[in-house]
Formats: sequence, structure tokens, C-alpha cells
Amino acid sequence: MRRLVEHALGAVFPTSAGIPGLERLDYGARLDEVLRGPPLMRLGLYAATLLFVLLPIWTVYTPLPSLLLSPSRLDRHANQLASSRIYLLRQLMLLLKTVGGLLWGADPEVRQALGLSPLGPDPGTFRGDELRVAAESPPRARR
Repeated sequence: MRRLVEHALGAVFPTSAGIPGLERLDYGARLDEVLRGPPLMRLGLYAATLLFVLLPIWTVYTPLPSLLLSPSRLDRHANQLASSRIYLLRQLMLLLKTVGGLLWGADPEVRQALGLSPLGPDPGTFRGDELRVAAESPPRARR
């Protein structure tokens, strides 16, 4: 399943105009963090990936999975799904774009190509560190 997720993310963020796409970058460790995330997030990402892989017959009228499409058809397929009249398909593509954008935008090579400084290390605050610190601090005195 991981290979399919990487394929879908690479199709949503292809290389263009000298800026590397996800298909050229090494983002495996960051993807592992995403895949260790909340179960509902993983379920949505897997559902979006499966639909992305299986729907070229509907978007570009080709009875093949997206893994076997030419680059131009793959690009058209991704564009058709992202602009679909069906709300659920647009939202599943938004999930792929969100996850892919976080992985793509954090890569040092991409940031350098865009003229941005590299990101620092992850502070880990999202994982509940602030809750632990709040629980360990003494309670406030009442007035």
C-alpha cells in the first residue's frame, strides 16, 4: 500500500520548472510519521490513494490503473479528479494534496529551489508535550 501512496503523491506533486517533485525526493521517514498518525487519517489517505489508482477509467477513459498511465495521462487524471463535480472525489484529492504538500514543502531541496531556508528539527509539540508540561506544573493559587 505504501508504494501506491508514494505513486499518488508523486502524481499530485510532479517535477516542473526546475523544482523537484515528490517522485524524485526521499521523504520516506516523514511519510512513515504520517502513516503512524491517527487511524482515521490513515484510512482517508488509503481510500484517496485507492480511488486515485483505480479511477483512470472514469477520468481519462483508460481501463488501466494509474500506475500504468503515461505522464501526460497521469497529469490529466489528477487534474480531472481534483476538479471533479463530485464533492467526495475533490475532498479525497484535497487529502492527497495536503499530505503531499506537507512532505514536499518540508524537503530541503524544494525549499532551496524556492529560495527558502531549510526547516529546523521538529519540536515535537504536536505529540502532546504541551499537555505533559501543563500537567506537571503546579496549580495556580486561588484568590
